[in-house]
Amino acid sequence: MLSQKPRHFLSLALIFFKPNPNPNPTLLLLRSLSEQSWLSVPGNPLIKWPSLSPPPSPPPTLPPPNPNPNFDPKFSENDFSTITKLLTDPSIFPGASLRSALDRVGIDPSPSLVQAVFDHFDSSPKLLHTLFVWAEEQPGFRCSVKLFTSVINVLAKAREFESAWSMILDRIGGDKEAGLVSVDAFVTMIRRYARAGQPQSAIRAFEFATNLDSFLSSESEMSLFEILLDSLCKEGLVRVATEYFDGKRKSHRDWIPSVRVYNILLNGWFRSRKLKKAERLWVEMKSDGVKPSVVTYGTLVEGYCRMRRPEIAMELVGEMRREGVEPNAIVFNPIIDALGEAGRFKEAWGMMERFSVLESGPTISTYNSLVKGYCKAGNLVEASRILKMMISRGIVPTPATYNYFFRYFSKSGKIEEGMNLYTKMIESGYTPDRLTFHLLLKMLCEEGRLDLAVQVSKEMRTRGCDMDLATSTMLIHLLCKMNKFKEALSEFEDMIRKGLVPQYLTFQNMNDELRKQGMTEMARKLCALMSSVPHSTKLPNTYVKDRDESHERRKSIIKKAEAMSKVLKTCSDPRELVKHRSSPESVESRANRLIEDIKTKANIK
Repeated sequence: MLSQKPRHFLSLALIFFKPNPNPNPTLLLLRSLSEQSWLSVPGNPLIKWPSLSPPPSPPPTLPPPNPNPNFDPKFSENDFSTITKLLTDPSIFPGASLRSALDRVGIDPSPSLVQAVFDHFDSSPKLLHTLFVWAEEQPGFRCSVKLFTSVINVLAKAREFESAWSMILDRIGGDKEAGLVSVDAFVTMIRRYARAGQPQSAIRAFEFATNLDSFLSSESEMSLFEILLDSLCKEGLVRVATEYFDGKRKSHRDWIPSVRVYNILLNGWFRSRKLKKAERLWVEMKSDGVKPSVVTYGTLVEGYCRMRRPEIAMELVGEMRREGVEPNAIVFNPIIDALGEAGRFKEAWGMMERFSVLESGPTISTYNSLVKGYCKAGNLVEASRILKMMISRGIVPTPATYNYFFRYFSKSGKIEEGMNLYTKMIESGYTPDRLTFHLLLKMLCEEGRLDLAVQVSKEMRTRGCDMDLATSTMLIHLLCKMNKFKEALSEFEDMIRKGLVPQYLTFQNMNDELRKQGMTEMARKLCALMSSVPHSTKLPNTYVKDRDESHERRKSIIKKAEAMSKVLKTCSDPRELVKHRSSPESVESRANRLIEDIKTKANIK
């Protein structure tokens, strides 16, 4: 069976001052793979965190690791490890290469084994698709609904939408099992289309699903409609969502939208920072006679907090109580988060006290909001005090809790403190997540600790984290900065192998640098790799090939702006500026002439 990796977390004080008496065997194995790493060497804590005095009641026992949902007695850890090695072998590529390698090892795949691999390698879509196609060809293999949906997800994530549709249509109209296509498959397609910025394709996927005979009940169709609106709104496409919503209302005059539909659209307008649109919809909702729920008020509260108007949010708490709706974590958490973000901790604690008297009480998100606020303010003593409070109340910190500390260390360039926390977590047998590694890499790259950053990336792989697009991109830029072009090209090739499409800016920078260094053969290979995948050739506005020329242009603009500022202080007639608004001259020549005119009139020439 698969070995269990510990996913629970301790307070910082316990991590720093109490070594793990029973190290996990898996941890020892991983550590032996990187014995030379400075990161795995125990050391004295660099930050003096406040020690935790024993709470009045017995300290809460940490829950055991969650049972593996993919556990299947029919496959062994050796099978999982064998497939893992094949997928991480840089000499094995998707397609015939991987299928041949799988045939050679002689594994009898089960749906749970393949699902476990999918869960582990969520950033390797092409390799996973090849694995699934191979597994389906094996005698006795019967795909599960969950695994089929996972395949659709990895294909859509890689924007291989045609391949995903081909699989769906084969099951619906072909000879293969139609029961594998569930509503979740269409939910995945809708969300992935929205994330790819293709709203009309998301709408067509929804309409295709709703037009299938006997596929959706009326309740499921409405649920899928809400998911469509939610997907569009979360990707900033709230106008498209609203237009489709309005079209449905016009075509179904007797239809009154549910409170969930209004909640989704309200959230969409607030996320897009369109306050007037959100308030207009709120009025429309009440005029339709739709009674707001606690989620509605939570959406309004979170929206006003996002717009940095926590006072209005706090007024809504009183209004909802008058309406007979009792506030809970959905309402209190955003207010506490906003007050903590603004450094208004006294008010945040006041809201915390009001929340504590309720039956539901503060949640892990509530405490995380305070940790985030104190870390943002640089007050790590108070942040660690929140951790002590969480532990004493039986709430176990999550990876997100610790990542607020790592985020602070990254932003402040506190390398030693960040690496110390990482070391102590590893020493105590607790596993950082992908974001932890990403924050550490970002910090080390920005502080110029390039060799250490490369070591962190190696440990990230060793500890089972699949490199995603953001982390791989950061690593490639780092290797180029270190003039390790061979390693950078290898990482670039590995991204293509896994099915990740590198950003065009990454390719452009790397290509320019290789040609500048006279490495034309490597540059040609890079271009061949990039041309093998569909990609955009757009570059951000900030990208300029000749950086020296760009720097001089910026200096010139700043110099002229400073001169303009000094002269304008002496201009007694602002109407002189208006005369030049409609001039056909260029901006630069107009600015120069304006300076000279003002100097003349001010007698300072």
